[in-house]
Order: sequence, then structure tokens, then C-alpha cells
Amino acid sequence: MIIRQAKTSDAEAINELISRYAELDKMLFRSMASIYELIQTFAVAEEDGRVLGCGALSVVWKDLAEIKSLAVAEGCQGKGIGRSIVEFCLEKARSLGIKDVFALTLEPQFFEKLGFHRVNRLELPMKVWSDCAMCPKQDNCDEIALVISLK
Repeated sequence: MIIRQAKTSDAEAINELISRYAELDKMLFRSMASIYELIQTFAVAEEDGRVLGCGALSVVWKDLAEIKSLAVAEGCQGKGIGRSIVEFCLEKARSLGIKDVFALTLEPQFFEKLGFHRVNRLELPMKVWSDCAMCPKQDNCDEIALVISLK
């Protein structure tokens, strides 16, 4: 298995992964147009030509980024794929000079095992003013905010 920067040819596989979790209300839906627009933010896990997982690193502010759209193919969980994608994204954040990386998730234990700690979403004002302002779950958000410091 390799973790690599996504290419436009990965967009359909990324869409399938995200859509599966979005249908289960475990992730926000992303349109194909959005995936193509943000393809440079995505990393994928690939094995034998098949995309087994994806995740994106989105810079929110000068020293803050978010890991989002983290998804692993059905039947492939528990094999270190998600961990490897997060580690790839954290390394990318370091190379960009990012000091803190956060995630909003329904699976906080996964991120806590990787060194993230829980914070109040209100501690992430740049996030609240960007994506959260347009989210359909805005008034009833059930996601937990976690942050890791890269200092």
C-alpha cells in the first residue's frame, strides 16, 4: 500500500468513499465538482491500483489546517490505512509551516490514538466562520473537535 497525493483520475473513487459515509450521516457529502476543485488537498491510499482510502488537508489560516473527508473502504478498516493518511497529511502540514491541525469527527478515539486532543469547537473561530457557517448541521452539530500541535 502506498499513500500519495491524489490525482484527478482518483476523483471518482474519492467520491464513492465519501458518498458511502455521507449516506450513513457520518460525513458531509462532497460533489464531484468540489472534489475536482479540491483534488490537490487530497491524499489517497492505493494498493494494486485500487483506492482504499482518502483524506484531505485544508489550510484554514496561516498556522491552522484541517484534516477532512477521511474515509476508508468498507472491509479495509483496522489495517492502518486511516492512520497512514492522517500521518501523510500531518507531514504535509509540517512542510507548509502549519502549527496546529484539527479534525471534526464522530470518531474521536481514532484521532486521540494519533495524539490529537479534544477542544471546544468555539476554539476554532476560523473554521466556524468558514465551512460551519454553510453546514446543514450547523445548529445541531454532533461532531467532536480535536487538535494536534505540530510545534
